Amino acid sequence: MTALKDPIPADTRASDQKIIISVDAMGGDRGPAAVVAGISRSAKKNDEIGFLLHGPKDTLEKLVAKRKNLAGRCEIRHAADVVTMDDKPSQVMRHGKGTSMWSAIDAVRAGEATVCVSCGNTGALMALSMVRLRKLPGVNRPAIAILWPSRNPQGFNVMLDVGADIRADAQDLLQYAMMGSSYARNGLGLTRPRVGLLNVGTEEHKGRAELKEAHELIAGVADRANIEFVGFVEGGDIPGDKCDVIVTDGFTGNVALKTGEGTASLIGDLLKGAFQFSPLSRLAAVLAFTSMQRLKKRIDPRRVNGGVFLGLNGTVVKSHGSADAMGVSAAVKLAFQLARSGFSDKLAARVASATTLAQDAPKSADTASQNGK
Repeated sequence: MTALKDPIPADTRASDQKIIISVDAMGGDRGPAAVVAGISRSAKKNDEIGFLLHGPKDTLEKLVAKRKNLAGRCEIRHAADVVTMDDKPSQVMRHGKGTSMWSAIDAVRAGEATVCVSCGNTGALMALSMVRLRKLPGVNRPAIAILWPSRNPQGFNVMLDVGADIRADAQDLLQYAMMGSSYARNGLGLTRPRVGLLNVGTEEHKGRAELKEAHELIAGVADRANIEFVGFVEGGDIPGDKCDVIVTDGFTGNVALKTGEGTASLIGDLLKGAFQFSPLSRLAAVLAFTSMQRLKKRIDPRRVNGGVFLGLNGTVVKSHGSADAMGVSAAVKLAFQLARSGFSDKLAARVASATTLAQDAPKSADTASQNGK
């Protein structure tokens, strides 16, 4: 069994300056205690990181005071209000100025922090991020990208969109391919990522009209974009080794993500029940303990917790709402390493080039057709 690998290379340093992460302390299901415990865990492992922590000052001061390693590493920004999981994005945009989520995003906008991390309401976080940070020029719909455990040597595949927007036309899917490949380069150290377009089959005649058009667009720019386009891929290829980046719309991606999480949980429960079935199976569980721990570590979603919002003037990492200290720490680690690689600037350049490539793509496709290629 392949051991769990660090999804972000450790040698992507952009500078020696301390990197500041803006953290929404109030968005998670487990409350601010889990968030503070998570950033404390990160601080113990990494002395190059600092925090801006947003939420009710009195509450956070008490929690931070219990973590001696956060002394001098964590500045608290008072924000009295909280965005709940039930709040509608439209309500948050109108009345959310005093919330910890708004404050955390604004720190990135002001240049006080490089990346924002929040466990809060995904819809509200994306809406506020779009309003406060604005979309990159040329981006129609931002996307949420995740790292999915896979059979590839790097141990993970990039998948997007997994829920930023349920719709995506052909041009959006082309931009997702460009943004996903940039994430794969900076996140997984791949010089020429292989990109696949998720469909109901691998045959070119299958799928909706926008998927067929996107297929032509991505194929037309692949060489100039320095990516390898493998064409259509199916659901079974998401954790496979056929490609490194899986491109899809937010509706399909979110369904796949939730299905994968639920299946992993089911397999864990079934294995636990199987090993407790009889005295002999309980003995087998003891003998297989080391291997089972490796498997648990390999598929534990907390260790790769964090969806990255792509297509904005700033980087936002969305942690799972139910994240514990380990999950929050993993999201902070992802935020730190993306910041250290200069990912935001590289992504902006990638999106700008994608716009130019997309304008030339139809001409390239027509030329290839005329030449019988």
